[in-house]
Amino acid sequence: MTSATGSTASTAQMQPVPDADPAPDNVHEHAPFEMLSIVRIAVAAIGAALVWFAVYEPFPRVSVIGITALAIAGWPIFREAFDNLVARRMTMELSMTIAIIAAAAISEFFTALVVTLFVLIAEELEHLTIARGRQAILDLVEFVPQEARVRRNGELIQVAIGDVAIGDVAVVHPGEKVPVDGAVSEGHSYVDQSRITGESMPAEKLPGDAVFAGSINQMGTLDILVEHVGRDTSYGRIIEAVETAEKSRAPVQKLADRLAGYLVYVAMAAAAITFLITRDIRDTISVVIVAGACGIAAGTPLAILGGIGRAARLGSIIKGGIHLETLGRIDTVVLDKTGTLTHGEPALQAIRPADAGDQDTLLALAASAELHSEHPLAKSVVAEARRRKLAVVEPKTFAYTLGRGITAEVDGRIVLVGNRKLLAEAGIAVPEIPDDATGSEILVAADGRFLGDIVVADPIRPEAKQAMAALGALGIRTLLLTGDTQTVADRVAADLGIAEVQAGMLPEDKLARVKQLVAAGRLVAMVGDGVNDAPALTAASLGIAMGSGTDIAKESADVVLIGSDLGKLVETLKIARRTRSIIWQNFAGTLIVDAVGMVLAATGHLSPLFAAFIHVGSELAFLSNSARLLSFGERFSAGSPAPAPQAPAREA
Repeated sequence: MTSATGSTASTAQMQPVPDADPAPDNVHEHAPFEMLSIVRIAVAAIGAALVWFAVYEPFPRVSVIGITALAIAGWPIFREAFDNLVARRMTMELSMTIAIIAAAAISEFFTALVVTLFVLIAEELEHLTIARGRQAILDLVEFVPQEARVRRNGELIQVAIGDVAIGDVAVVHPGEKVPVDGAVSEGHSYVDQSRITGESMPAEKLPGDAVFAGSINQMGTLDILVEHVGRDTSYGRIIEAVETAEKSRAPVQKLADRLAGYLVYVAMAAAAITFLITRDIRDTISVVIVAGACGIAAGTPLAILGGIGRAARLGSIIKGGIHLETLGRIDTVVLDKTGTLTHGEPALQAIRPADAGDQDTLLALAASAELHSEHPLAKSVVAEARRRKLAVVEPKTFAYTLGRGITAEVDGRIVLVGNRKLLAEAGIAVPEIPDDATGSEILVAADGRFLGDIVVADPIRPEAKQAMAALGALGIRTLLLTGDTQTVADRVAADLGIAEVQAGMLPEDKLARVKQLVAAGRLVAMVGDGVNDAPALTAASLGIAMGSGTDIAKESADVVLIGSDLGKLVETLKIARRTRSIIWQNFAGTLIVDAVGMVLAATGHLSPLFAAFIHVGSELAFLSNSARLLSFGERFSAGSPAPAPQAPAREA
C-alpha cells in the first residue's frame, strides 16, 4: 500500500513510462504512528462500530456517522487518489477510493469504513517496517564520533571530526570508538572492527596495522596516523552504500513498479467484467478491494535495502541496487592472483645472481630501482633490502610500464626490474633459468646486461580454497587470470581447485578475455586489487575490488570487500541471491493471491470485508518476507564493545 500522506510506492502511468526515472520515493518520508494517523485510525474504528450497532441513523439509506467518519479517516487516501487522477497515474489509492465510494453508494458504510481502517493500518505497519531500514542508516551515521582527540604541537586537543586533517595523529583510549581510518603509529591493543569487516573476534593492532573508523578500541591506547576522514573512510563508504540503496532503483524494482500498476488495471478491468456479467455491485467491489500489488511495490525496495545493508554488515560495500541485482545473477567469477587469491604481501624466497654475482649487490640495485613502486612484489624487495641494512638509494629517474616492470636510473646505471617481456623489448637476452621456485620471478638487468633474478613468494589466503569450493557449489564458473608465469599460476590454480587458468597476461589481455566472456552471454564478476585490474573491473558485468587494493581498483569496482576476505565474497553472493529470491517470491505470491482472490470475488465467494482482509494480509506477508533481510539493523545499532580476548593460559 502506498503512503496516504502524499508519496506513492508504485504507480503506472496512463501513458508510457520512461525507463530513466528520477530518484523515487519508494521509502516514504513519514514518521511512524504520527498523532494524526492514530486519530484517523481511531475515527475509522469507532465509526465502523457505531455504524454496525446503528447508534445514530436518522436517514434510512444514508449514515451520517458513516459519511462523517469516512470524510475524516479517508481524507488522505481520497486526496492522494485525486492527485494521482489529475496526474494520470493509476495507483492502489485510486482503486481503493473507487471501492470505498462504491461501497458507500450502496449503503455499505460499515464495509467502506473497515476497508478504510485496513488501508490506514496497513500503511502505518508498512512505515514501521521501512523505518527499520532508515533507523539502521541513522544508527550508522550516529555511531562514528563527531569529535576526535589529536596530538598537535605536543598537546592533546579535542577537535570536530571535520577539522581533522590527513597526517594528524589521533589518540584513542580504551573503550572509545575510532573516529578515522589510518595506521597505528604507536601502541598495542585489540580492536572490535565487526561493523566494518564482519570479523566476530577483536583484531590485534600493532604499529603499522590499519584501523577503521567505527571500530572500538578495547585495551591499550592507540596513536593513529590519519589517512581518511568522514565519508572517505571505510565506514563512511558503508553509510553511502546503504543510503544509495535506499534511493536507487534497480531494474527489478522498475519491473515491480510496472507490475503493480498493471495489476491495478487488471483489477479494474476484472471488476468491470464482473459487473457486466453478474450486475452484483458487492462482488464488483470485492474484486477491486482484493487485488493488491503493494507487497511487491514496497517490498522490493525494502528487500534491496536489506540486502545491501546485510552485505555491509559483512564488510562488503555494494554501490547500489542495480549491482546487488547483477550480483545475484552472476555465473562466472574471474580472479586476479596477487593480492586477491594471495595476501599481496609477499616475501623473498630466493636471490639468484647471474655469473656468480653477489646477492646483496643484486638485491640493493633492484630495491633502489623499485623504491617508488606500489606493487606488492616491489615492496617486498625493498623491505628485504632494508632488513639486511643494504644501501637503498634514490633513483634519479623512475618509469613504470604497465604489465612489464620498471626502468630507473640508479647511480648512473639504467636498471630494468620486471618480467621477461620488459627485458626482451629492451633487447636484453635472458638465459634459461631453472624453474625450481614456487614464487614469482623478478628479473634484474643493468646497462643492457642480465644480472640475475629474485624469486618472491606470495602466500595464498587461508580462506581461498574453501571460497573457491563454495563458488563451485553455487554453480559458478571460476577463472584465474594473472600476469605471473604459467608455472606459478598452474600451481596456485591446482592448490585452489580452479580449472581454468591463463598466465602471463597484460592488463589489455585481461580486459579482452573479460569482454570475450561478457560477449558470450556470461554474467561476469571480475575480482581484483591493483591498477592493472581496473580496466577489467570496469568491463565486467560486475567489478569486485579487494579492500587492501589500490584506490583506482576500488573506485572502478561496483563492490568492495573491505576486509579482503574471499569468504565474504561468497557470503555476499549468497545474500544477493537470497534477495532476488525474496523479490521473486513476492512477485509470484502477489500474482497468485490476486488471481485467486479476484476469481473468488467475481463468483460471489468473497465479501468486501473479507476481500479487504486478504488484501491487507497478503501485503503485510510480502513486506514481512522482505523485512527478513533487515536484521542487519541489530548489528548496526549502537552497542557495547565486544569482550576483549583473554590471554592464553600457560602450559603447566
